[in-house]
Amino acid sequence: MATGNHLLVPVKANQPTLLQHLTETYLAQPPQDRHHTHEIGRHHRIERRLTQTWYLPLEVGTEDWHAHFCTLVEIQGHTDVFDTRQKDWVSRQETAYYVSTATLSAAHAAHAVRAHWSIENRLHYVRDVTLGEDASRIRHNPGIFALLRSFALNLLRFNGISNISLGLYDNALNFDRLLAYQGL
Repeated sequence: MATGNHLLVPVKANQPTLLQHLTETYLAQPPQDRHHTHEIGRHHRIERRLTQTWYLPLEVGTEDWHAHFCTLVEIQGHTDVFDTRQKDWVSRQETAYYVSTATLSAAHAAHAVRAHWSIENRLHYVRDVTLGEDASRIRHNPGIFALLRSFALNLLRFNGISNISLGLYDNALNFDRLLAYQGL
């Protein structure tokens, strides 16, 4: 792109024409690149991912904006989670598709998708669940309260608090601690 920025966009079932075109046309061909990852994660979880990429020709679909995409990315995830109640392993599989405006190798595509999910987990999940943004009933000027939530989250993180829920609880018990942040 002209500014040096690129997009990596998930292709989901709400884009049926594009999804069908990509899967029928390119998945029948061998991929240009593959990348395997295997991680032993927290919470009794083993994650394996296969990332495959196909380079797209100039015209991808019927819409004119489809022509901007250069790479189709398929990520097949297989996760084994140990269920402590049943004392047994439970398997989950999912496949996700992405298109990118940059020509990506499978390793770079895998890294870009994982980086996006770290943002999702570190920011959006905390705002939605811990700070209660999804449950908010504020209907007049909700953007102001979203900014206040972001300010509070940034202030806590800047002061070294990694567990936001515990930080909120500690500050609720001692208001003087909250005022001590940044010399307020």
